[in-house]
Amino acid sequence: MGKRYQLSTLVMIIAGIVLLAVPYINDSRSFLILMTQIFIFAVFAMSYDILIGFTGIVSFGHAMFFGIGAYATGIILDRFEPTVPTLLVSIAAGILLAAAVSFIVGLLTLRLKSHYYAMLTLAFAGLFLVAAEKWRTLTMGNDGFTFRVPDILKDRMDYYFICLVVMLIVYFLLKRITQSPFGKVMVAIRENEQRVESLGFQVLYYKIIASVIAGVIASISGSLYVLSLRFANTSVFSMDTTLDALLMTIIGGVGTLVGPMLGAGLIEFAHHWLTELAKEHPIFERWLIFFGILYILVVMFFPAGIIGTIQGWGRKRIIQRKSVKEQKSAAG
Repeated sequence: MGKRYQLSTLVMIIAGIVLLAVPYINDSRSFLILMTQIFIFAVFAMSYDILIGFTGIVSFGHAMFFGIGAYATGIILDRFEPTVPTLLVSIAAGILLAAAVSFIVGLLTLRLKSHYYAMLTLAFAGLFLVAAEKWRTLTMGNDGFTFRVPDILKDRMDYYFICLVVMLIVYFLLKRITQSPFGKVMVAIRENEQRVESLGFQVLYYKIIASVIAGVIASISGSLYVLSLRFANTSVFSMDTTLDALLMTIIGGVGTLVGPMLGAGLIEFAHHWLTELAKEHPIFERWLIFFGILYILVVMFFPAGIIGTIQGWGRKRIIQRKSVKEQKSAAG
């Protein structure tokens, strides 16, 4: 485990260095925007992986934390002068509000099991969506609103670097959490909740903390998302946002952290590529059909997600090598 942890850390550091050099190779505005979106949704997908991948919590309402961060940042920058201190306050406000909401929702709902919890989180997310649509004096409803951002965020290359650094920080932070004793208990809860409870652990306590961590990270990604668009509307609370995180996590590999990052890249690139093809031929206007086929193929050939399946192949090879060594030692 120690060697694997060091190897994954080294790979991520190398990937980070490569991504830092990318804008100097291709500084196309559309490419930088696409990469920025990938970094943002990678953060969001990693937050969802903490729930479904490491704790075994299936949530259909994770978009509410994404939306809380988005609206907190958008509203504060819209109402006050768009300076760096105001930006930091807006992100902090989103984090605090998401932490409070995730704690309260977790306390009320995490006693429930499996699909009961999932449906209740969907109901809570629906409440936030309705509130955002009806409270027009604050949110402008479905029409949304634009806002100004600090000068430091106006350059797309600078914003690319900011989102990349945030993604890497979130990855290493969550990696440290999942490798800690707390993270081991989360994984144990995912595997066998009753056994963990019988050992004397307060399962609800660990679930709530995992929910708060996931909510806070999702809020950060929501703030980054509206800063990239400089526009906020109720779509950030939609069920589609949660489904995007779910698909990114499943395609990349549940419980891997790297998997959701890879899944975010694949989905965003596929979306961009298929949308561009729609300009060339009318058949690609129904790009969702092709996207669905792509998803089915990935699930068929990589049932545990891309990273999860690759890790499974690695484990099988290690087991085979051990068995061959044992057989040779027994024969000798």
